[in-house]
Amino acid sequence: MSIHILPPEIASQIAAGEVVERPASVVKELVENALDAGAKTIGIEIGGAGRTLIRVADDGSGIPADELTLAVERHATSKLTSAADLFRIATLGFRGEALASIGSVSRLTITSRRADSPAGARLKVEGGKIGRVEAVGAPVGTVVQVEDLFYNVPARLKFLKQDVTERRAIDALVTRYALAYPRVRFKLAEGNSVSLQTAGDGDRRAILAALYGVDTARQMLEVDSAEEGLKLTGFISPVALTRSNRREITFFINGRWVQDTPLTQALLQAYHTLLMVGRYPIAALFLEMPPEEVDVNVHPAKAEVRFRDQDRVFSFVQRAARRTLLAFTPVPQAVPQNLWGRTDDRPQTADRGSQIDPAWRLAHEESKVESPGSGLDDSRPAQQTEDLLRNCIKLNRSP
Repeated sequence: MSIHILPPEIASQIAAGEVVERPASVVKELVENALDAGAKTIGIEIGGAGRTLIRVADDGSGIPADELTLAVERHATSKLTSAADLFRIATLGFRGEALASIGSVSRLTITSRRADSPAGARLKVEGGKIGRVEAVGAPVGTVVQVEDLFYNVPARLKFLKQDVTERRAIDALVTRYALAYPRVRFKLAEGNSVSLQTAGDGDRRAILAALYGVDTARQMLEVDSAEEGLKLTGFISPVALTRSNRREITFFINGRWVQDTPLTQALLQAYHTLLMVGRYPIAALFLEMPPEEVDVNVHPAKAEVRFRDQDRVFSFVQRAARRTLLAFTPVPQAVPQNLWGRTDDRPQTADRGSQIDPAWRLAHEESKVESPGSGLDDSRPAQQTEDLLRNCIKLNRSP
């Protein structure tokens, strides 16, 4: 078979497989775009566990009408201008592949309006085929609607999990981003059922309660540590609150959700000798550091990162978590030991006579019989002292 260039639609579907793995991947890309646009309110609506409908609406800056067509082209982005920017990425998205990948495996509709525009604009993309831009009335912000995900890739659709599993993945993803951005109002709904709604007031513990329940959220320990350009905030569970797997360990780096094994190991090292074998903590930790110290251009899904000084970051996370655990873990109360060997927990009374050897009591009484004028003072003769000690020894012997 001769070598040939793949048709654009096939190349787009292959590339989409690296970015869009499941409905939760679509939600992730669209939510990150909304956050990059400066949105303060993000509403997510899903249908059929994301298979039939994913709709993400935000009140961000919006997309100009004359740039809508360019926005769905591959490698089109407003977040990079030169190769040097790859080494100091401060935004969540930068590849310019998300909208193009989503549009190649679904029926995509984008409606957007900027604050300085009198009207909004709408663009439809179906299976990678870009339609015409239409002028429509719309509020400031962007609404991205994804319908019939993987309709033209039946093999990918076949390998999706059950609805409850896909829905749970979306719920967990949105809740994590709500934790990372507590000043943004999130709302997640499927039909008339609202599974998550945050106030955007900055209260992360309230979001934890929505994720794990009130009792668990109340027990979580707050982490707040900083040193030399590194800052770690968030929550970790006490040693009495654990899980049987590592799924509840979440890390965000500069607002980006990552799955980094070294960071997870650093956290587990902080719990070393404190947890039983096979038990893992719950954690939602947010690491902030200079963008040039971390490389996020590692994986197409931007889920993996590399650090310029991994050992330093590892040690910082470990120390911060360990310090929090020791600060909140109560110190066991030591049982006071009696100097004379008393180990029972009976209350001590003022009468200590029963604790004194009878021989020493007799010696004490004999010393009191002698009057001050009898000549037995501090210069008592050695013979009298020896007789007194001999009597004490006789009393201690068994009959």
